[in-house]
Formats: sequence, structure tokens, C-alpha cells
Amino acid sequence: MSTLSLLWRAESVAVIGATERPGALGRKPVDYLRRYGYQGRVLPINPKGGEILGYQAYPSVLDAPGPIDLALIMVSAERVPAAVDDCVAAGIKLAIIASSGFAEIGDEGAALQAETVSRARAGGLRLIGPNCIGSVGFRSRVLATFSPLFSAESVVSLEPGGLGIVSQSGALGFGAASLGIERGMRPGWVVTTGNDADVSALEVLAALAEEPDCTALLGYLENVPDIDLLRSLAASGKPVALVKSGRSAEGGRAAASHTGALATDDRVLDAALRQLGIVRADGIDELLDAGDAFATPLRPKGPRVAIVTTSGGSGILAADDVVARGLRLSELRPETREVLAGIVPSFGSVDNPVDVTAAVLSDSSLFERSLAAIAADDTVDMIIGCFCVMTDGDVDKAVHSLARTAEASGKPVLVSRTGADFLAPEARATLRRIGLPDYPTPARAVRAAAALWQVSRPRPAALPAATDAVPAPGSEVTEPELKALLTEVGLQVPAGRVVASAEDAASLVAELGGRAVFKAVVPGLVHKTDVGAVKVDVGVADAAAAFEEVAAFGGRVLVEELVDDGVELLVGVRSADFGPVLTVGLGGIFTEVLDDVTSRLLPLGEGDAEAMLGELRGSALLTGARGQRPVDVAAAADVLRRVSALTADWGAGFELDLNPVRLLPDRAVVLDAAYVTTKES
Repeated sequence: MSTLSLLWRAESVAVIGATERPGALGRKPVDYLRRYGYQGRVLPINPKGGEILGYQAYPSVLDAPGPIDLALIMVSAERVPAAVDDCVAAGIKLAIIASSGFAEIGDEGAALQAETVSRARAGGLRLIGPNCIGSVGFRSRVLATFSPLFSAESVVSLEPGGLGIVSQSGALGFGAASLGIERGMRPGWVVTTGNDADVSALEVLAALAEEPDCTALLGYLENVPDIDLLRSLAASGKPVALVKSGRSAEGGRAAASHTGALATDDRVLDAALRQLGIVRADGIDELLDAGDAFATPLRPKGPRVAIVTTSGGSGILAADDVVARGLRLSELRPETREVLAGIVPSFGSVDNPVDVTAAVLSDSSLFERSLAAIAADDTVDMIIGCFCVMTDGDVDKAVHSLARTAEASGKPVLVSRTGADFLAPEARATLRRIGLPDYPTPARAVRAAAALWQVSRPRPAALPAATDAVPAPGSEVTEPELKALLTEVGLQVPAGRVVASAEDAASLVAELGGRAVFKAVVPGLVHKTDVGAVKVDVGVADAAAAFEEVAAFGGRVLVEELVDDGVELLVGVRSADFGPVLTVGLGGIFTEVLDDVTSRLLPLGEGDAEAMLGELRGSALLTGARGQRPVDVAAAADVLRRVSALTADWGAGFELDLNPVRLLPDRAVVLDAAYVTTKES
């Protein structure tokens, strides 16, 4: 059992800094433990001793009867190190530091925080915080917190559920929990970790994932998470959604290649979470919406969505969002549409989205019969029901039809109910009781459906590392040597070689068909085109002059065949906090202006290469958009797989840039390649 599980399993809680003074923060945890019926030992710690709210108080944890499972430290910052020392001496294994005045206030506080953590670690004590609001285990009534949320009497009788909420921000964490409770969600655990000085929010999430009663996890993070903990969390199989703040901050170092610059740390985090099947939410509403979707035990087998609506406008909006969220609008089978044609009024629609119209208000069977036909269609993985301005009676009929459909088909059903609560005051409770996620707009329902698919889709295993892995190049490697390495692992490069003279250059151009590219090979010169060190489409007659001009840069001269036409692809790998990251994008304006790139952690898993190419907004160019010839997409995917196998074990401190890779109808050719070492090496 993890030490962190004492946050919700503690059989004894010491509150260091406890007081009976009305309004004091040190009173609240003792009061909450008493009022909420905590069955363990409550040990108020106050230098004066005596009695606090009916409990015997002790001057120090060293004076209190042991063993003590959990300590909540609520004294001023300068007194915290001594309190930590006492906890170590008392044999306590876990403490929450609620006190502020540490790294969040600057260098002096950071030094105090480092000293405190050092003392704790030396004594085998794990720390939550500092600068947090504590934690709550609803099942065991372990309320080690001073959050005002628990001053509300309505929370006292809350029946705990299987949802875990973990947040670095204390106020935001308990605020989100309160919003979830207001929705009808039933958290089983709420933990805040503050500065994450020792135990991180991600560690707590991973510990909660081991709890058999935990069914879903929601988290708010401010620090960049540890990739091994993310993998552990994903491996638990529990659905997880995270908000990671700082999305707009420049997280990555400046890069020498286009793809390195585009693969910012935030983009890398997106890629990591997507690969691991963890949802990244953009805010608290989206986080809680995902939690609502996770509450249903049903999981989609694919991304195909059927929309059934009583409002044509809602259906159209939902369809738009299905596409925008990376889901697919199911193409209903002809036989399904034929059945629907016998049910849906002529002024409705039997195509997806299916509009049964407001006629259901006079004949509720229209809706249920339509749902049965749609649910029976094997092209449908999820159903979203969209309603507008319905009263309790109408909602009651509709939701029971939806619930029966979900139960009979085993397919998730989500509800978009656009209308004021006063029209149907009992609707939300009814939906919650039946187990149907309920959202106020089509966009939020579709977003939640996408989250449900994200945590449900198969997660391909990563490819094993190659046993004959090629070592990383040295820091002074230049293009000819790098291309030789690429050739060694099966990648195609243009025909050509380094030439020693103008005569040699002219002879080689003739061998290459009379059209060639000349490049200066100078260590450290990466962006050769920017300084005029590249000459394109050089013929035999111009070869001597081109040689002299390129040789003037002081290095060797590389002459290669000209490979034109086709589509340009940029492929880059750089080492990041999470390990090597591969980024791919279409060249030219698609990368520079439209930011049309996608990333994955290495090694790539089965199907990742093809998925990355499909994620590009300009992917239609690969298959022959607007009369253009299609290129060899299989060869493009093979480039990504081979680059993954080549670089997955190269370690830290490098960037590899293949820019561009020319995609042709029958092959993929790496036209330019650069390798640089970065500061971290």
C-alpha cells in the first residue's frame, strides 16, 4: 500500500497548529473531522495542551500517543521546519504542509522550502505541499483540510463516489469539486498539493489509480509532469483528464531547425497525453464535462457518432463539432435510413444527424423507435441526443428512451439539453440517476464524447527498441556523413557525392542527367539556403561556376541529383524532458504560417506513423487534392518509422532535421538533413 494512501486511509490525524478560537484556520480541520464523523483518532497539537473541541490536545506530536498516520501542519512558515523535525522523530510517514510563505514568495521562501524537504526526506517523511489546502477522503471521512467547502451542511451528507480530483491549486481544486458536487457528481477524494515540493499532484493521481473503488481521475497541474508517472497512470486503465496550465508559454528552448522550434514543450505534452490515452482539458468546465462522461460504465468501440435531435439547428451544430473534435459522423446504413423513413415525419431528416422534429411532443414513440433503429446500426459507436426547450414531462419520456437504448445496445449515450433549468427542474437529477451525461449545448456534449473516445480507444504498444540501434552522430557530423547514416537504415537520399574540383563537378552533373543541386558542406552551417550556400538546378555548362561559388564558403562541395515536384514533408526529432519527440509537418506555408504539424513521443507505436500523417490539416495534398497526383503515403509513413527506430535511443541533447523530405508518387527522398547538439548535452 502506498504511503500516499494515508491521505484517505489514515486511522489517526494530528493537526499541528490546532486551536479552538472561532474563525481561526487551525480550528476548521478539527471541527470537520468531528462533524463529518471521522472514526479515527484526532490529535490536536497546540503548545498550551488542554482540550480543543472535545479532543485532548498535546503540546507536540512527540507528546501525543502513537502511532500517528497523518499530520496536517498549520503553523507559520518559519516554524514549519521544527514541526517537520518533530514528525520525523515521532515516526510519522506523511504530512501535509498547509502553511504558505515558501517558494511561491521568492528566493528566501524557496530556500526555506528546500531545507524543509531535505529534512523530511532524510527522516523518511513524505510531504504534501506546502501552500496547499489539504486533502479529503470522503469514504473514510479523512478531512485534513481547512477548505470552506466543508462549512456547507449539504456536503456533510454527500454520498462518496469513485471520482478522484487532484489539484496543485488548493482553491481551484476545492472550487472545482464544489462545482462538480453542484452538478450531482460524487467525488470520493479531493487532494491539493500546492507547491509540489516533494509529492507531486501526478504522484497522488497515480496512487489513487491503484484504489479499487476509484473509477475516474481529474487533475489540475502547473508543473511539467514526469513521463514515467504519466505512463503509470495510463497503464492503470482508469480514465484520466488533466488541465495543464501555461499552454501559451514558450516551454521549449530555441531550436536550430524548423521542426525543433515547432515542437514546443506544450506541444510535446499534448502528444504524450494523446499517445497515452489521457484527455487534456482546456479548463475546469471541460475537465468536469469529461468527468461526467467518465461516469458512464459504457465505452465506445470507435469514433463514429450518431446524432438524434428534436431540433435541426442543434443537430447541425453537433455535426460540425463532431468533425472539429476528430470524431466521425456515422454514415447510417441504407436499411437503417429506410426504417427511419417510416418513423420520422416527412419534414424531418433520416440522414445523420437524424431530426425527428418537434412531432415527438405529440407522439413520444417516434423518438424511441428512431433510437432503436440507430442503435442497431453497426456503423454507430456513440449516440448524442440533442433537445431544446423541453419541460419535465417531455424530458422524462426522452431520457428514459435514451437510457433503455444505452442499456440494450451497450453504446454510450450523451445528452445535450439546451434550455433553462426552470423549464425542467428535475431533468438533471433524472439524467444523473439514470446514468446519462447531461450537457447544456451540443458543443459540450460532443467534446465530452471525444474525451470518452480518447480514454477508450486501443492504445498500441510501443515498438521495441532495435537491438542493432545505430549510435547518435558526433557533434561535428555534416550532411554527407548524416545521409550515409540515413541510407544505412533504409532511407532514400538523392544520388550524388562530394566533388573535389570543377571538372569533377561537371562530370557528375552529366552523370546525374544534367540537373543537379550544389551545397556547401561546412561544419556548423545548418541553414545553407539562407546564406546562398545552395545552388539549385545547375546544368553541365554552369557546373564550374557553381562549384567555385559554393566552394568559397570554405568547406567541401556536395553535388546531388535534382529531385523536384511532389510534396514536401518536414520530419524532425529533438530530445525533450519526456524523451525524444518526432514532429512531422507539410512544408512551406503549411508549416511556417498554418502551423500544420503533429508530434509523438518515441518510439512510435503501431499505426502512429499513419495516424500522424492523417492528423495534418493539409493531408489531402498527399492523396491528390485538386487534380494533383497522389504521393506515396506508405513511403512517407515508412520514413517516420525508420527515423523513430534510428533515434529512439539517442538520449538527450540533440536535434535531427530532415527538411525537406520529397514525397513522390513512388517513393520518399530525404533531400536535406541536419544534426545539431543542444545545450543540455
